[in-house]
Amino acid sequence: MNQKNGKNLLGIDKCFEDLENPIDLFNKWFAKAKETEINDPNALALATSDKNNQPTVRMVLLKDYDQQGFVFYTNFNSRKGTDLKNNKKASMCFHWKSIRRQIRIIGTVEKVSDNEADKYFSSRPYKNKISAWASSQSEVLQKREDLLIKFNEFKKKYPSNDVPRPPHWSGWKLAPSEIEFWNDGEGRVHERLNYKFFSGKWFKELLNP
Repeated sequence: MNQKNGKNLLGIDKCFEDLENPIDLFNKWFAKAKETEINDPNALALATSDKNNQPTVRMVLLKDYDQQGFVFYTNFNSRKGTDLKNNKKASMCFHWKSIRRQIRIIGTVEKVSDNEADKYFSSRPYKNKISAWASSQSEVLQKREDLLIKFNEFKKKYPSNDVPRPPHWSGWKLAPSEIEFWNDGEGRVHERLNYKFFSGKWFKELLNP
């Protein structure tokens, strides 16, 4: 790719590079974010929509990714879990303030394998495992003490680190159909490079800021 003043001939900033696969570009941006973000460079905003088409968004943590998609874990009986069981379309957004970059991902989720979920769950800290059993996520909590009582009850039930994965707790993998890379620009003349997947291939396009 011919470069001039850090940009290619189409005027695209060199941070976008000249990659045909957006996962390869995600690798590079994510590695940079890990160097500069103070906390949780793997944090992302996850948007889902319920059966009434009411969207909701919340922060979750990316736990794995590959060429097929991006993985996060949750209680399947939570609000987002219920949303995704009814409507598998979802969207993710990473925003890294330290490097003034953003990545937006649109796609469809599928449940990870039980083996994959078991492997990840076994790697979690002991108290995190207990919380997965104790919390009826998204349900009304009358008082915090009720949750703490359940937490202590499950600590007694599973006193060692060998805590089994709850049947309602697992992971989703979002298979992307569109990935957009956003780079901050002076005077709000931001740069946006969008990838769309169809017919088994990724295609690139520039977007207005």
